[in-house]
Amino acid sequence: MTGSPTLLYSIYRGATTALAPFAWRAVRRKLEAAGVPETRQQERLGHASQPRPDGRLIWFHAASVGESLSVLSLIARLGERLPDAEFLITSGTPTSAALLEKRMPPRCRHQYPPLDTGPAVERFLSHWHPDAGIFVESEIWPRTIVEAASHGIPLALLNARLSARSVDGWKKWPDTAQFVLGQFSVFVTQNARMAEDLRDMGADPARVRPGTNLKAMSAPLPVDQNALADIRDQIGARPVWIASSTHEGEEEAVLEAHRRLLARYPDLLLVLVPRHPERGDAVAAQIRDAGLEGARRTADQAVTKDTQVYLADTLGELGTWYALSPMVFLGGSLREIGGHNPFEPAQAGAAVITGPGTFNFSETFTPLIAMGGAAEVSDAAQLATALDRWLTDPKALDTARAAAARFVARQDSALEDVVETLCSELGLA
Repeated sequence: MTGSPTLLYSIYRGATTALAPFAWRAVRRKLEAAGVPETRQQERLGHASQPRPDGRLIWFHAASVGESLSVLSLIARLGERLPDAEFLITSGTPTSAALLEKRMPPRCRHQYPPLDTGPAVERFLSHWHPDAGIFVESEIWPRTIVEAASHGIPLALLNARLSARSVDGWKKWPDTAQFVLGQFSVFVTQNARMAEDLRDMGADPARVRPGTNLKAMSAPLPVDQNALADIRDQIGARPVWIASSTHEGEEEAVLEAHRRLLARYPDLLLVLVPRHPERGDAVAAQIRDAGLEGARRTADQAVTKDTQVYLADTLGELGTWYALSPMVFLGGSLREIGGHNPFEPAQAGAAVITGPGTFNFSETFTPLIAMGGAAEVSDAAQLATALDRWLTDPKALDTARAAAARFVARQDSALEDVVETLCSELGLA
């Protein structure tokens, strides 16, 4: 452990102990609602549902779906570099757990993370006793981090990304920020701005490494070839565009843009993929209210010649939908949500359209747009105009797709740099 606990950290320890029963009830309700079995619910209290494997164990902790999936390529590469190593991924949502179970590399297993309380963390560390811990993006749980370091586990904060609000909050308590950040052996940030923020918060400058967005190094999304062939048969030669990872408040603009385009391209099909499939009923109602003819994936409805919008309200099939079209609007961006990973559609060979609210991927979208691989729009009219240009000018679309592909190719060497940094700074080499 580096440094001495501060008064604020001691207060935090006391507060988490007092609030632990209430936190557990809230977490348990969510897991039960998602159908997570009792044995796996207990993982949040530090009770492991799997044995610890023999040999070295490298622990990755991520918050949710995007963060969890972003480390899979890195784990695969580390597995090649360290053939004796085993891997543990912890993430807090049932959605991330389900996807990871399908895509984890060899020698890897998933658990839900312990609540940030003394007993839960101690049970977790005593069972797994990892040889290194790697926290992904913004997952700074003070007690887990401090206790892990006190057990002699070298720690890294990878793909570090904190909101401006979080950074400002930590800066108000510089001694505590310095104490908590002092437990990490190395920080690998998404960009130079985050590196500067960490230094300002109290991180040791010698341990901060400006890097790149880890999601840029993710493997391409899987494609279900049978499902793809089936949906292609249903669509035939019709032109298609994709609106993916849309959030509440964005579908209205997407559907309005599609209505405008249908006036010029009456056979155009929109594949609409909401970020949260559980919103399927609400989105289906919006399609009806827009006066559009829809078909729905979860209702096993086929695309017919009359279908104008195909609602793909499922989980884990995004790669299949991206394979259908070279034009993708990426949601989470028409509102101030932060955007989503543009590398996924670009890896599938698509040109990308985004709204302006992409602050979580600012270091990605800015150069991607500058290279011509993505276009930025702010409303339904601009979205329709951008799509219309690509629909009427195939050469312009090909140019944008080629630019997106070049941008993806530039990231290949970054993964090796991250592997080298982790191996050397965490004593894994």
